Amino acid sequence: MSTAYVNGHVIIGDGRVIDKGTVVVDGDCITAVEESGTALCGDSETIDLEGKSILPGLIDCHVHLCLDGSQNPVATSGVEPLAVNVLKAAEFARKTLLAGVTTIRDLGGRDGVDLGLRDAIRSGMIQGPRMLASGNLICMTGGHGWQIGREADGPDEVRRAAREQLKKGVDVVKLMATGGVMTPGVEPGSAQLTEAELRAGIEEAHKAGRKTATHAMGTEGVLNALRAGIDSIEHGVFLNDEAVSLMAENKVPFIPTLAALINIEVNGIEAGIPAFAVEKTLRAKPYHRDSIQLAKKAGVPIAMGTDAGTPFNYHGQNLRELKYMVEQGFTTAEAIESGTRIAAVTLGLEGRLGTLEAGKLADLIVVDGNPLEEIGILLQADRLHLIMQEGRIVKNIM
Repeated sequence: MSTAYVNGHVIIGDGRVIDKGTVVVDGDCITAVEESGTALCGDSETIDLEGKSILPGLIDCHVHLCLDGSQNPVATSGVEPLAVNVLKAAEFARKTLLAGVTTIRDLGGRDGVDLGLRDAIRSGMIQGPRMLASGNLICMTGGHGWQIGREADGPDEVRRAAREQLKKGVDVVKLMATGGVMTPGVEPGSAQLTEAELRAGIEEAHKAGRKTATHAMGTEGVLNALRAGIDSIEHGVFLNDEAVSLMAENKVPFIPTLAALINIEVNGIEAGIPAFAVEKTLRAKPYHRDSIQLAKKAGVPIAMGTDAGTPFNYHGQNLRELKYMVEQGFTTAEAIESGTRIAAVTLGLEGRLGTLEAGKLADLIVVDGNPLEEIGILLQADRLHLIMQEGRIVKNIM
């Protein structure tokens, strides 16, 4: 029997809104989205959403379930027993789903934990968001993320590293184009893997029908990745006109991960975050704000991603990213679209997810009130009344 959710504020996910609409779910799919009052199937169960909003399940394009949000999570992950890391990651996945995030892309795991977790979720063994996983990130020797990455030097070695990840069954190949904040001894603005090295890894991924993503903070590294054919730019702290022009022209999504730098800046050395990470963050953050505005003005598609797992950037608090985006000048509608339609396009899942439309999977949430008027509603667990994933009820307090 189908279920019709009626009289709700229907936020489609692509900018369209139905003030009082109906969303019909049958099995794992949405079968109709229309104005309330339209004739429904006689056997439909009807649930009144008066005063509530219904919108697609949110999508986080950049998380690290193997990192725990502690002061120095890469170091913590590297010394804790693998079994402990697995159990923690499973709990982080559950918390993420219960926050209304029904799909994630994990961009850097440890020892295959992300791949095993993805498969356990798919099989129904454990509860968590639908998951795309990158396995080990690919970096130069001593490059950013080397502690959890596959170090490779030269195009041939990067090609081999990409093939290794594909052999393991990854959904996306992640390549490190620049330095970063959390690795000591590297500069966020410096280029690391070269254009030729990036191209080799990207070619291998594309041959296998997989997308690619790059950690790219510095301008030269961003440009190297774009010229090599990358599919998404993560962080993008030091963008320039040439970079955003290429991104807009080729529709390469930008995932700013505002939460990562904000949480390091707010908590600081006093909270135990390494001094080198705080110092680099404080230097980079003003440029990040400018880059986001530059990309937005140029029409670059901007998708939600949090870098959850980095210091004090906790799993299950993913939707704070939408609030941060609004603080950066995005409208509430634009912020929501970044975490729905644009995020689905970024992951290559737009045919099944990202908007409330007939024929798409029934990933949706119901909240008390209207997040288009107050984005903070999405952050309040007691106002998140329903979470559905592929037609299965994950949470229901209506």
